[in-house]
Amino acid sequence: MGLCRVLLCDASHQLQVLLKKKPSSSSSSSSSSPPPLSVSLLSQFYNCNPSKFTHHLPLYAQNHHQQKQQLSSRRSIRSRRHFSILLSSSSSMEDPPQGYRRNVGICLISPSKKIFAASRLDVPDAWQMPQGGVDEDEDPRSAAIRELKEETGVTSAEVLAEAPFWLAYDFPPQVREKLRREWGSDWKGQAQKWFLLKFTGNEDEINLLGDGKERPEFGEWSWMSPEQVVELAVDFKRPVYKEVLSAFASYLQ
Repeated sequence: MGLCRVLLCDASHQLQVLLKKKPSSSSSSSSSSPPPLSVSLLSQFYNCNPSKFTHHLPLYAQNHHQQKQQLSSRRSIRSRRHFSILLSSSSSMEDPPQGYRRNVGICLISPSKKIFAASRLDVPDAWQMPQGGVDEDEDPRSAAIRELKEETGVTSAEVLAEAPFWLAYDFPPQVREKLRREWGSDWKGQAQKWFLLKFTGNEDEINLLGDGKERPEFGEWSWMSPEQVVELAVDFKRPVYKEVLSAFASYLQ
């Protein structure tokens, strides 16, 4: 049975090669149907009955086509499944995953398309983009503009884009415990809606003391490349940063 399958596959391959050959100029006016000698020659080569080829080759082609369709369908399903996991929501007003604190992130870029990042006062050598919690009944877009002003003093900025999905990260155990005591709530992590803003003011406007309403969080600031932003972030935020910068990639080129 195995030898039969090999012969059939080899025969079908030979037949396909013959059928794909371009006709010579002298036979250009002849019929486009395959020469009847194709199957006959193959049958002589393999010392088989020609009827076996005419019976089995269409079946082989049909099975091969069905296998290709099934493979394509499985790939499509895997692709849709990955897409649905990544895009956990499609609207800025949709709720984030349960158990995660609602948060906004701000990717502020300069006219030269560098990204604003600042060093955290409470985590040595850790830099990040501005972010902050969303108040109850507050729109994420409004929260992003408010947080940017509170943390950096920046009010001269234009919203260019909004990520169409929430991105969540988990707190490491020690961070989760620290924030539980500080906030009085035990969150698994934060679910962030990210916004891309273009800085339109003068750099003298940037003030890490913010607007004076909140405790300062940053010590220094700098304009960075996307690669630098990811490299200098704390480990548990890097996957989110990569997704954010990928979502806004067309604006950073």
